[in-house]
Amino acid sequence: MTETTSILLEPSNNIRLANLCGSMDGHLRDIEKRIGVEITHRSNEFQVTGDASVVTRVTELLKDLYAITEKETLNGETLHLNLQEFMHEKYSKDMDLASAMVNIRRGVIKGRSPHQKEYLSNMQKFDLSFGVGPAGTGKTYLAVAAAVQALEQEKVQRLILVRPAVEAGEKLGFLPGDLAQKVDPYIRPIYDALYEMLGFQQVNKLIENNVIEIAPLAYMRGRSLNESFILLDEAQNTTIEQMKMFLTRFGYGSKVVVTGDITQIDLPRDKKSGLKHALSVLKNLDSIGFTSFDSKDVVRHPMVQKIVEAYEKDNKKPVK
Repeated sequence: MTETTSILLEPSNNIRLANLCGSMDGHLRDIEKRIGVEITHRSNEFQVTGDASVVTRVTELLKDLYAITEKETLNGETLHLNLQEFMHEKYSKDMDLASAMVNIRRGVIKGRSPHQKEYLSNMQKFDLSFGVGPAGTGKTYLAVAAAVQALEQEKVQRLILVRPAVEAGEKLGFLPGDLAQKVDPYIRPIYDALYEMLGFQQVNKLIENNVIEIAPLAYMRGRSLNESFILLDEAQNTTIEQMKMFLTRFGYGSKVVVTGDITQIDLPRDKKSGLKHALSVLKNLDSIGFTSFDSKDVVRHPMVQKIVEAYEKDNKKPVK
């Protein structure tokens, strides 16, 4: 059944209203296209027409977006993230909201989809968590956020951020520069997340003081890490032996998070992914958190979601 609901956005402010609507009402057209409603407005009075089951929720979405314009410019990325959350909202009402967000000094980071919320909840609940799925689903970003929160709340003393230095067949020995320069390209996504959450100077200071350690996987052998938050990123590129070695670095008071995308394995053909093996071997342990992401969890540009969905569809075709 179709119905129309009106809403008055206050206080009326032409600059904020222009920000909400976007250039040539572009933001409103995006909302209409994604949700399947019609939005009209005159000044600060808006009308939403569509299926009765969504129009009230869309008016609440407009209120939330208008509130954002009080402090910041509403851009395509912010709009996309809020729309992602809106699309998944009805499936995640039973989730404990406190466990589905991360509070750090620079603000609050929320899970936008049910899987993201489950992932954040698992990282708080379990000492070992796996987050597996396609690119753009927030696996690394949310894990770094959880690590920063644990450090700021003094639940851990150190952050150990690890990646296997294997990408598209290249090995460290063939790259120019010293160890730091060789490792840097592999660790860059983690650096970017840290800089956003802690600031450039603070991150560098914590690295200098060994509070944050960023290292290739090979440097974990022989260590036992206590009171640490340990993140293994791009874990699909570990071998079975490397994964076993990493998972046994567990120390007292530590949390371990493993992330990866089993559709993007860059290991030699004769090597089985340690991540795929671990998911199979450990799947029946109830003391481990497992979160499987899919294309619906992508929080990057909407085109990324469409690309991931196209590849997922292609992978399901029978082999000729």
